[in-house]
Amino acid sequence: MVVDDHPMWRDAVARDLAEAGLDVVATAGDGEQAVRRAQAVAPDVLVLDLNLPLKPGVQVCKELVGANPALRVLVLSASGEHADVLEAVKSGATGYLLKSASTEELIDAVRRTAVGDAVFTPGLAGLVLGEYRRLATEPATGTPDDPKAPQLTDRETEVLRLVAKGLSYKQIAERLVISHRTVQNHVQNTLGKLQLHNRVELVRYAIERGIDKPDDA
Repeated sequence: MVVDDHPMWRDAVARDLAEAGLDVVATAGDGEQAVRRAQAVAPDVLVLDLNLPLKPGVQVCKELVGANPALRVLVLSASGEHADVLEAVKSGATGYLLKSASTEELIDAVRRTAVGDAVFTPGLAGLVLGEYRRLATEPATGTPDDPKAPQLTDRETEVLRLVAKGLSYKQIAERLVISHRTVQNHVQNTLGKLQLHNRVELVRYAIERGIDKPDDA
């Protein structure tokens, strides 16, 4: 589903995605319309602009991901401002692409988003990871060492560590010599155990607990 308040841009993006073989189930031109239509058609991926009338994109993202954690949201925005990127990710966006991206980059980003990869315009991925590392150094309000915390298997921990390092599912599959589907299953199982909603939350969880660092022991 494509959401943008500029009709020509919205139609062009929808057309490019459809011509690439993707099923565009709906489009919307404002935030309130986006929420209604997304709830009705339940898209796998939402390509979302941030600057929308009636309801801002980050609020649309927050509401829809909150209601359906399986939804993948790829922000497609003209803004590369760090505050906008971080706010979008914190609202539940899986990735963030600038509108200066080529059609080929957009199509690739949508396909990768659909399988759970976190896709960012070059330079923005480091910004997001850096912010989560900063947050992870702040005093925790919870009790991460709670003995009742869910226990991950060795393979789930291994996959989580590679996710936190920024590897795609395909790269993880190649490194561990397992199938792409098996990687997805491990990630979904880990999300369920930890009661997290998306890959970005997984990365923060891993960083907070030092899981992103290799075992030197």
